[in-house]
Amino acid sequence: MPTINTTFSKPLKQGIALALGAILSVGAFAQDGALAREYPELSKLNNAFDVTQAALYDAMSEINASPGTMQARMETEMELDMMKNMDSMAHMGHGGGEMNMSMDGPYGELEIQSRVQLTGLLRRDHSDEKAESAYSEADSLPTRARRVLAWGRKFERDLFDIYADSATSISEKSAAVAQATEEYLTGDARHSVSTVAKSSGLYLDHDFANGAKTAFPRLSSLMWTNQWLQLAALEAMVVGQLDPQFAGKVPVTIERYWSKVGSDTGMTMFPVPVDMPSVPAIAPSLYSEAPQAAVIIDNLNMLDAAVADIIAYPNLENRDELLEAVADEFTKNESNVTDEMTYLLSALRGGIFNQGGPAIGDLGRSERNRSREAMDMVHTMIMSGPQ
Repeated sequence: MPTINTTFSKPLKQGIALALGAILSVGAFAQDGALAREYPELSKLNNAFDVTQAALYDAMSEINASPGTMQARMETEMELDMMKNMDSMAHMGHGGGEMNMSMDGPYGELEIQSRVQLTGLLRRDHSDEKAESAYSEADSLPTRARRVLAWGRKFERDLFDIYADSATSISEKSAAVAQATEEYLTGDARHSVSTVAKSSGLYLDHDFANGAKTAFPRLSSLMWTNQWLQLAALEAMVVGQLDPQFAGKVPVTIERYWSKVGSDTGMTMFPVPVDMPSVPAIAPSLYSEAPQAAVIIDNLNMLDAAVADIIAYPNLENRDELLEAVADEFTKNESNVTDEMTYLLSALRGGIFNQGGPAIGDLGRSERNRSREAMDMVHTMIMSGPQ
């Protein structure tokens, strides 16, 4: 099981505030506006995702802190502790989820009300400034976790602007992605996640794994559905330029996204992710064109999942310390890393369907243990990066 060093130093509160302000200051989230210009609906959703994700963390934290949930928390903690010893739960993320996962969590109406409020946030317009400050205003996140997540979202915003720009060629986009990646790694190296794929065990097998999925199934489903659209939209942009017959498919991904979101309470007849969406599964063309950027995105999404698990896990006394430690671990290039083939196998093990389905092609049911011919599947899986 991967280990995380929970020993870290905490600077003074005033120093923290000043440092956090610096990273989120002028220029940190500068965009050239290509996404807003070319895909205004997607741009609005991109802002909403930041606001909603921060609010989702806070909603789980508030429910966990409520005196009225004490009994439910005790029962959930017992359930999660028992799950740790079950071999069948060892890979509940990529490889163990089921599409009929129950949405009835232990907190009942409290979670449903939170889901309604979060879905409402998704449907509203949010300014760039509001999105940029979302993580810094999340009470549930300690400083280092905030900064790693916020810096990562800045990088993802840059990628969206690069791939949304219809005026540049694919080779120009590749050069721009390389530059954006370099700026991400050097602009704030201390808060940049590793460019080497981190072990999936950091979110599948840690001591608090499955906390979010078990305690807050409706909220974790929403988090993964948002991640699905981010990957699916990028895939639609990339593959649309690589192959003109697939051009103009971004609206298709947005339509599928809202079908997956379903009602405000989370009820839908469409397949939603029960595993964390990964780039090789949902955006294989992006992985082929920009493997290093793809790994950064997947590391950020794994960090999101691990953070959600820790916040969701009931009755933790050292939650902030654990959150800081896991954020720190994802910035390291030497520990808990894996090779490319292991990364790809882990990303694809659970199947595309369980990760929300393909961005563009059709896949009506799980493809696991079935041949591609039997699936008649219109989706390309890239098994290695460009040489």
